[in-house]
Amino acid sequence: KVVMDVGSGSGILAVWAAKAGAKRVYAVEYTDMAKHARKVVEANGVDHVVTVIQGAVEDVTIPVEDWEAFHLQTEEDAAATEECPADDDDDASISCKQQQSKVVDIIISEWMGYFLLRESMLDSVIRARDMFLKPKSGILLPSHATMLIAPIMNEDHHMVIEEYLEGMNDWNDYLVNAKKQYGVDMSILTEEYDKEQRDYYLKSSHYVQLDGDTVLAPPSVVKTLDLAVCTLEDAKGVDETEFSFDIESSGGGAEDEEINGFAGWFTVDFQSRTDEVGKQFGAKMTNPVHFSSSPEIGDTHWGQQAFYFPSAIPIQSNGKVKIDGTMEMIRSKENARLYNVKLQYTIGATAADGLNNVMDMVESVYKIP
Repeated sequence: KVVMDVGSGSGILAVWAAKAGAKRVYAVEYTDMAKHARKVVEANGVDHVVTVIQGAVEDVTIPVEDWEAFHLQTEEDAAATEECPADDDDDASISCKQQQSKVVDIIISEWMGYFLLRESMLDSVIRARDMFLKPKSGILLPSHATMLIAPIMNEDHHMVIEEYLEGMNDWNDYLVNAKKQYGVDMSILTEEYDKEQRDYYLKSSHYVQLDGDTVLAPPSVVKTLDLAVCTLEDAKGVDETEFSFDIESSGGGAEDEEINGFAGWFTVDFQSRTDEVGKQFGAKMTNPVHFSSSPEIGDTHWGQQAFYFPSAIPIQSNGKVKIDGTMEMIRSKENARLYNVKLQYTIGATAADGLNNVMDMVESVYKIP
């Protein structure tokens, strides 16, 4: 099989692919890590199989000498042998050359970022798929991805609030000292300083490693991706998606039960293709693998992203809380690899005596730093 590792980094996945029996591996890495990957590949004795290519995936070409040396073929044998139209027929020439480059059987990539999309390389994987993967039989690993959110109770929320308040107290002390010692009134900057602190502590998500018992309700799926067919438009974020959570008191009479915010995480699957073309022609994976960055799994590199409420929502003993709302994830205009998350929701609380209290709609926008 011909394998392409997108965003190869140190080259470890490319080395594994070669050791697993790939006849040719293209390790594509944009940064200078490509230099280190070449050393790793050579040190592990697979440089006769793995070629490290430094550059953006859209600028990569299959080495001409590989066609004969490794007997590369596309799914359409005729397309691999026919000459492409002259360059003056731009559209036909580009289409033909793209077809002749689709010689890759498997694309592997550790492309996932925090909450799946933050600083992810999904765009690059999609471009590599469209340029190099055999459209009928080729597979991507991972093959599918899912994003989820759930309400949480996490003590770190109080630390975040305290750090914000301490920062403002420090600022107020500074104002007094600046006026007293230097005769300068700096209070004109208070509003800007407060905004900066709020943006960092209260309007940004926080990287956390949660325990399973911090999750207060079954998670809600907010996005699914089939890597065989998803588009660059899909990589832009999450369309406005509804969620609904019912949270009950543990019933133990505890007085400090509360909801501190939402947490987001993802899962990925390594399985056979599920699109119509792929189900007919794609390779069948007999041992599918599921990976999750859920709190129930324990610590992972990705952890979870916590979106804390400005103030906790108490859960009365033997009471219930219902949260209905929507989540939207939007790519930042300033940096295409960063995202903002918009949450809109209403909160309804039911006390043990049956009395209901519905709060006004809450809208919060968080940066994922």
